[in-house]
Amino acid sequence: MKKILSLLLFALFMLQGFAQKKDYNLIIGTYTSPGKSEGIYVYTFNVGNADFTYKSVAKNLSNPSYLALSNNAKFLYSVAEAPDNSAVGSFQFDKANGELNFINKQSTGSPGPCFVAVDGKHAFSANYGGGSISVFGIEESGSLSPLKQLVQHTGKSIDPNRQKSAHAHQVQFTPDGKYLVCTDLGEDQVYIYNYNADATENVLTLKNIFKTTPGSGPRHLAFSPNGKFAYLAHEFNGSITAFAYHNGVLNKIQEINTVENGFPGKIDGADIHLSPDGKFVYETNRGDANAISTLAVQPDGKLSFVARTSTLGKGPRNFAIDPTGQYLLVAHQYTDDIVIFKRNKKTGTLKDTGKRIKLGSPVCLAFVSRK
Repeated sequence: MKKILSLLLFALFMLQGFAQKKDYNLIIGTYTSPGKSEGIYVYTFNVGNADFTYKSVAKNLSNPSYLALSNNAKFLYSVAEAPDNSAVGSFQFDKANGELNFINKQSTGSPGPCFVAVDGKHAFSANYGGGSISVFGIEESGSLSPLKQLVQHTGKSIDPNRQKSAHAHQVQFTPDGKYLVCTDLGEDQVYIYNYNADATENVLTLKNIFKTTPGSGPRHLAFSPNGKFAYLAHEFNGSITAFAYHNGVLNKIQEINTVENGFPGKIDGADIHLSPDGKFVYETNRGDANAISTLAVQPDGKLSFVARTSTLGKGPRNFAIDPTGQYLLVAHQYTDDIVIFKRNKKTGTLKDTGKRIKLGSPVCLAFVSRK
């Protein structure tokens, strides 16, 4: 009898462990203005069947539109796009329970933060409105220090409406961790900064600049999992520039369009990511397109077009692929939902599951394990 009971308990333990392996935390940043949402939401997401369950919401920041997790996922950092009080905030994150506890926030000293990147020592925000990068220290508690450095861009480009001044749009680390890359939509430039992690000041110093096609509006850049290539999505024309990457240098190898020739409407390119296996690149276009393009990665890093799929909503500002590569989720800023697609891992193509997460103005998605 004891043996049977022990076997039953062991089986139950194994089933619980297996179920937990299938469940991930899905963290969602939103625009709280004009009152459609309350803050940062946490759901559980099952990669076996795409089921999801609401867990919690953190209401401490206005317009927490972009999120970044610490390497150990114990802390979460978010921008706060408040018109008169732009900031970056920090939270303690309980992965098992899916709960966020506010720690503190610090002013960016520059308006319009739209992207945040972190490692164990620093947090960086790209400030679209101010055309700058804010640098903060990170304490052992996960809290942010006051502003440590403000790196100001001062250029412009040829678009008379969107490029009158600098507009930093993204900051992220290179795969080797030695450099920080910043795309500037207003200047048509990609900056690469030396990252001096132990410096008390001048954490970032300029290494080099890559100039993109004038009027293209570089927005987001994604590195391949092997660190050898990078792919830059341009907001104004929806094109993607492919680069070979090595030691802080981007070398252009290709430029490819993601919309059909002669597309008559506004394109408004948005987000770009690679599949976990590095075989496919996905890029979203908003405006009148509202589509996601699938491109296959060739051995030399160049891309070949595979498919263009409607995102089934308006304003696909951000999307995420779950860590197993089974599903791709698209967040729609204007139709207030997250559309869940099933990925074909062999072909890269997407199929609507029919499942939707209804949520006001979702604009950032991040997966993290529950362990």
